[in-house]
Amino acid sequence: MRALALYLRLFAWLFLASLLAAGPARASVYSAELSQQLLHGPDLCAEAPCRDVMPQASKFSLRKGRPSYVEALAVGPDKAEKVVGYVFLSTDVVDIPAYSDKPIVTLIGMDTHGIITGVRVLKHSEPILLAGIAESTLLKFIGQYTGKSGDAKLEIGHGDEASGTVGLDAISGATVTVIAENQVISRSAYDIGRQVGIFKGEVRPAPRYTPLNERLSWQQLLDEGSVVHFPLQRKEVGLAGDAAYIDMYFGHLNVPSVGISLLGEPVYKRLMADLKPDEQAIFIIANGEASFKGSGFVRGGIYDRIQVRQDPQSFTFRDTDYLNLYGVQAPGAPAFTESAVFIVRSANFNPAWPWQLTFLANKADPQSGAKTFVHFNAPYWLPARYLEGGRPHIVQPEATWRAIWKSKIVQIVLFLLTLAFTALMYSQRDKLVRASKRKHKPWISRPRHMLWLVSVAFLGFYLKAQPSITQVLTWFHSLIHQWKWELFLSDPFIFLFWWFIIVSVLVWGRGVFCGWLCPFGSLQQLALSLGKAAGLARFQKLLPKPLHDKLKWIKYAIFVILLLVSFYSMEMAERLAEVEPFKTTFIVGVWNRSWPFWVFIGAILGWSFLSERPYCKYLCPLGAGLAIPGKFRLFGLKRKAECQTCHACAAGCGSHAIDSAGRIDQMECMLCLDCMILYYDDHACPPLVKERKVREKNGDALTPINAGGYFISLDSVRGALKAKAAPSAGEPP
Repeated sequence: MRALALYLRLFAWLFLASLLAAGPARASVYSAELSQQLLHGPDLCAEAPCRDVMPQASKFSLRKGRPSYVEALAVGPDKAEKVVGYVFLSTDVVDIPAYSDKPIVTLIGMDTHGIITGVRVLKHSEPILLAGIAESTLLKFIGQYTGKSGDAKLEIGHGDEASGTVGLDAISGATVTVIAENQVISRSAYDIGRQVGIFKGEVRPAPRYTPLNERLSWQQLLDEGSVVHFPLQRKEVGLAGDAAYIDMYFGHLNVPSVGISLLGEPVYKRLMADLKPDEQAIFIIANGEASFKGSGFVRGGIYDRIQVRQDPQSFTFRDTDYLNLYGVQAPGAPAFTESAVFIVRSANFNPAWPWQLTFLANKADPQSGAKTFVHFNAPYWLPARYLEGGRPHIVQPEATWRAIWKSKIVQIVLFLLTLAFTALMYSQRDKLVRASKRKHKPWISRPRHMLWLVSVAFLGFYLKAQPSITQVLTWFHSLIHQWKWELFLSDPFIFLFWWFIIVSVLVWGRGVFCGWLCPFGSLQQLALSLGKAAGLARFQKLLPKPLHDKLKWIKYAIFVILLLVSFYSMEMAERLAEVEPFKTTFIVGVWNRSWPFWVFIGAILGWSFLSERPYCKYLCPLGAGLAIPGKFRLFGLKRKAECQTCHACAAGCGSHAIDSAGRIDQMECMLCLDCMILYYDDHACPPLVKERKVREKNGDALTPINAGGYFISLDSVRGALKAKAAPSAGEPP
């Protein structure tokens, strides 16, 4: 006992040392506080390290252009200043969320030939980088962009000369993060390059409208998409309640059927007469507590809450672009408290191509309360029937999660086959345990050892598909704040694994995952088997049951603490989640962590050589989180009346999941099925052994064992035989 107490103290000390060691490994830009001057002010380079990404510049201009950028200036041989490149902030150009559902704020430099001169991440909120991947790894990744052309086709993975793509090395264990960051850098560089004239964009012919001149109701306009509904709830901007923050409708007015239906013919004709050939009119009406015009608008200023975006360009509106909208004539139109007609005065805006209406809002962070400027977008594309020849053919950029799934289709199929094989094996458990004996169970032990090997090698080290308590915490927060399928679809293996876990836990309990498929649990189980093969069987022991029954509650306490801390600070919860050795073992790699981490894992695996799954029993918060819903599973393991006084199964239960009354604690059971083998084994189960010996002594036949775990009674067999031998009604005797 003294040795055990010493060992547990060592575990606690190693865990604390791991947390302390994780501090320096955290990315210093994780959730960094960026000033409003840097994010939106005129002098970007007064706050941002522009010279880091454009070292040849000696001076930087104020922000200019839409989207905004900064000119980098240098003094030439003739003592005159000249533009040597451009510096821009990614969030001024694109708003692509990464794994955390927040954008990675990136500063990018590009010279006048379109070559990227430097990239620097100013802020990220990626939990995977917080949880073990050093900031140097991220810096090494973004360093690959220096020297690349801003219009190059950059892809994560291997390049392809035939298609002209350039491959980039990924960060192991952070696939979603690097794909998002690749899109951020590539699109930002290309869009700014197009705006300043380095890259030439596609020439788009002017729109030609069909001669349709219909009078449509409000619902007809909504149904065909010429009017778009753009609602925004309070919770989407970090405020309490389910009420509307702003509820907008908008559309394009230049098309006769749309414009006349909405404005009436006289107003429409007057509006079109005032517009120049390259000018387009857009209407907006809204209700709600927020204003799309912006509370800070002053005459001569800019409407800072609303923009139109198309490809790389954003179009903002000044007071001279605003017209009053006094009413909507389409039958069925809703009442509104705010309205406007805005004029887009640019030949670069082409309404035949898709565009977006962007509403900019201050979103409150639910944890810190800090507010950040966030873009909310609603897409718009004129219905094809209003355009001669229909809509132009456009190849829309593929969603990140779709690209990930397509690139891993072979691994996904193999992964699904592994899950299906596990479910099939366990669903046939009754047949498998009947074909096994206590001392000879190849139909159970061999498939499980094979699955443990596959789980460690394929699911763990290769796919890095180790479920984690951090995913559970993320789901809790998503359910409370805002659910986004794209966030969870971004890792196909974790997504599919969790659906398997949810279904299997509710049907059979936690043991199918924890006992058969969990990569780290499988690693412990293989360590136990290796210890047995190495002659350590006589040293392999379980903790005393009374002590086990006390220590098993530690993992539940850890789970509750992590959950509660996450509502205070997700960053702190991520650090405390280092109690899970999963990230170090499979995602980051022990070679990339400091010594407390690999000593902590070494201690767990060292104990696993001598005892069955110690981490799963006493420390795993994920197992605790799965055990709670597993208590309400549909199907449990079988018991007999004699189990209340018989301790044969309890003595051999490696999970200590059977109590003195013969009850199975389904929250702790790993579904190893050893007790079910005994259940049908007439040489191991005491009630069956007793019945077998009585029958053998009396010379009675040994009948098959029924589903209740007993020999079929001889009386029922005799009765069945008599019934079979008796002549049926109507037959001669």
